[in-house]
Amino acid sequence: MNNLVAELQWRGLVHDCMPGTEEQLLKEMTTTYIGFDPTSDSLHIGSLVPIILLVHLEKFGHKPIALVGGATGMIGDPSGKSDERNLLDEATLEKNVAGIKAVLSRFLDFNSTAANAPILVNNYDWMKDFSFINFARDVGKRITVNYMMAKDSVKKRLSAEGEGMSFTEFTYQLIQGYDFHYLYKSYNCLLQMGGSDQWGNITTGTELVRRMNGEGAKAFALTCPLITKADGSKFGKSEGGNIWLTADKTSVYKFYQFWLNTTDVDAEKYIKIFTFLDKNTIDNIIAEHNQDKGQRLLQKRLAEEVTLFVHNREELDKAIFASKAKFSPTMDEMLELDEQTFVEVFDEKETAEISKEDFKNGLDMIAAMAAKTGFLKSNSEARRELQQNAISLNKVKVKEDYIITEKDLVKGKFLVLQKGKKNYYLIKVV
Repeated sequence: MNNLVAELQWRGLVHDCMPGTEEQLLKEMTTTYIGFDPTSDSLHIGSLVPIILLVHLEKFGHKPIALVGGATGMIGDPSGKSDERNLLDEATLEKNVAGIKAVLSRFLDFNSTAANAPILVNNYDWMKDFSFINFARDVGKRITVNYMMAKDSVKKRLSAEGEGMSFTEFTYQLIQGYDFHYLYKSYNCLLQMGGSDQWGNITTGTELVRRMNGEGAKAFALTCPLITKADGSKFGKSEGGNIWLTADKTSVYKFYQFWLNTTDVDAEKYIKIFTFLDKNTIDNIIAEHNQDKGQRLLQKRLAEEVTLFVHNREELDKAIFASKAKFSPTMDEMLELDEQTFVEVFDEKETAEISKEDFKNGLDMIAAMAAKTGFLKSNSEARRELQQNAISLNKVKVKEDYIITEKDLVKGKFLVLQKGKKNYYLIKVV
């Protein structure tokens, strides 16, 4: 079999790997699982790496299991968290589980009949009938408190300021460990993968598999790095919050723009992690990009590949069209955009609202650019730019004496101001 670990290593997707993992993956089709806790009814791009790992597994002939944590989601994973999570009620949890299953089904065909067809499971199905007494006897007996206390996720919480860690969260690694044992017994699952913050939980699982199934039982672990930006800031967030994998939470246009606006350093790293392009293709894209960085070829290819993977060709084409429409010389392409996308092509700092009262007798250009909206800092700056023929209204040059009226409104409610080639401002009349 092709070497999956080597493939993940050059892509920057291996953080820790238990001895014997690479050999196991080379030897035979290996059933492998990754867990997704239902903290929301969708997944954001922080979850894209584990999804991509599952897809790589399938491409390399292995059998992926996506586990939705209906049971573990009731507790909350303490790994990487400084405070106790709020517990979700059953209705919210059920909604979240359904949402995550729907997202995962876009990337993996759980109805496939192939030998290595992906499997979707929910750990609530085998945990719901487990009594506390039976869990304490059958599972708790196998792992010492000393072993659990040695995990970084526990030590960090106990040594930090705050309320410490509840018994509920302390048991999380045991329940996750039992998941591995259950999948080992039911599906011959030999490997668990996840983010580097999961190493402690995953290795508890490998230990539990061995202790509950005899000395001959084998279980393996592999984690990937937590993705960061080159400047050290958190990956996966924009000014508006998380970047989600569903269009109802993050529009396809905004999703595309997130990748398009990455720095050169980040784009060079992300194109290896978040796409399935081969090494030779990626090396050629980077080399071509470096010949003329102003063309942003690397960012464009990255944005196209990831948007196509998460959404589809039609939505990608719409996002590319919208990105170009803003900077086209006329309003024709802008007018083709639906109202939501029309507004989204402008950053929040490029927008303002004025009332119909301000507008009913017409609006002079000075007021539109300075006093009423703040597009320019002062009336004098607005007057100077107009005199220098640097200002456009709806992409048509205007003079200082121009009066804006209802006939100028785009889509019946918008005005597009422009200074030079790249400075845009959207006014909404409300």
